[in-house]
Amino acid sequence: MTTAERQRSAQELIRPQLPAELIERGKCPFDPASGLTELSGHGRIHRIEHNGESVWLVTGHEEARAVLADPRMSSDRINSPRARKLISPELHAKIFPPERQAGSFIFMDAPEHTRYRRLLTGQFTVRRMRDLTPRVHEIVTAQLDAMIEKGPPADLVRDFALPVPSLVICELLGVDYGDREEFQHRTSKLLSLKTTIDEQIEVGTELRKFMLQLVRAKQRDPGDDLLSGLVRDTDLTEFELAGIANLLLIAGHETTANMLALGTFALLEHPGEFAKLREHPELAENAVEELLRYLSIISMGVSRHAKEDAEIGGVTIRKDETVVVSVPAVNRDESQYPDPHELRVDRPRGHHVAFGHGIHQCLGQQLARVEMVVGFTELVRRLPNLKLAVPADEVPLRTDMSIYGVHALPVKW
Repeated sequence: MTTAERQRSAQELIRPQLPAELIERGKCPFDPASGLTELSGHGRIHRIEHNGESVWLVTGHEEARAVLADPRMSSDRINSPRARKLISPELHAKIFPPERQAGSFIFMDAPEHTRYRRLLTGQFTVRRMRDLTPRVHEIVTAQLDAMIEKGPPADLVRDFALPVPSLVICELLGVDYGDREEFQHRTSKLLSLKTTIDEQIEVGTELRKFMLQLVRAKQRDPGDDLLSGLVRDTDLTEFELAGIANLLLIAGHETTANMLALGTFALLEHPGEFAKLREHPELAENAVEELLRYLSIISMGVSRHAKEDAEIGGVTIRKDETVVVSVPAVNRDESQYPDPHELRVDRPRGHHVAFGHGIHQCLGQQLARVEMVVGFTELVRRLPNLKLAVPADEVPLRTDMSIYGVHALPVKW
C-alpha cells in the first residue's frame, strides 16, 4: 500500500464505517436514516459489507446493552485490529503518540480505564451536579437576558445553546472562558468528517499544548476547580491530566450544545409538544430523556471490537471483528418504546442508550441533564412564542460532523 493509500485509509478512522443509506438522515431531520429504519425491521444484529470491510451492526435495544456491557468488547479504537490494518506503524505513531493517548480513557479497557474512571467518578456525582443547578440557572438566565435584550432574530446556537454548556464546563474545569473561541474552533475541526489526518494531527497537538499550559498553571496556582483537584490529589502525569481535561472539555460542551439546539428545533417543529412543556414545566426531566432518545445525536454509532469470540443475541461475533451499535436505531426499537418515531415530552422515562451503557457510560451525563432541564424550562418560559425565523428546510444541519445537530438555528419571538 502506498503512502497516499495509507493516508486515505487512516482518514477512515474518523469517518463512518457504514454505507450512506444507513447514516444520512432523510427528509425529516430528526429521524434515523431511512435505510436504517428499514434494516431494523429485519432483525436486531446485521452483517454489513462496506468498502471491502465487514462489520456487525446492532439495532436492537437489548443486544446493544449486551455489547456495551460485555468486557470482551473493546473500546480501544486507537490500537484496534482495524486501526493496525488501515495504518502503517509509522503513521500510527505519528497520529497517536504516547503523549496523545495518555488520559484518553474513553478509548481504554479495564484495568486502565478503571483507574482513570475511579479518579473522576467522585467529581461527577448526582449530588454535586444538582448542587450546580443554581449556577447553571444563573448562566442560562444571563444568556437569555442578553438574547432578549438584543432582540430577534437570533441564532440560538451562537446566543444560547453553545455558550451555556461552554460556560459551565469552563467553570467546572477552571478554564478561562475567554479561551472558548480557541478550543471551540479546534474541537469543531476534530469532529468534522472533512478534516484530514494531517489536520487532525495538527489540531490535536495544538489542543494538547493548550491544556498542558493550563495544567502547569494549576500546578503553580491551584484553585477549587476540578482540574486543580486532580493536580493536587492524584499522581497523574502532565500528559494524563491534559488528556483528561481535553476529553472533558470537548465532551462537556459539544454534545450538550447540540442537544439544546437540535432539541429546540424538534420542539418548534412539534408545537403541541412545545406547548405541553410550556404549560407543564414539571415535565422537563421527562422531556429531556425523550429528546435524548428521539434525536440520538451520536448518529454514527458506537464502535467496539471483539477481543475474543462472543455470542450476542444468538450471533457469534469472532475475535477482532468490529461491532457498531447504531444509537439512533436502538433508541427507536419498537420492542422497547411504543410508537418510537413519535416525540412525546410526557413519555415515561425509559432506558435509552444516548449516554451509552456499561463502564463507558457518559461520565458527565448528570451535568448534561441539569443543563438541559434548566435550559429547556427557561427557554419555553421566557420565550413562549419562540418560532423559527427561516423555513425548516433552510436550517443548516451538521451532517458533516461526527456529532449530529445544527450549525445554526435562526429564531424569532
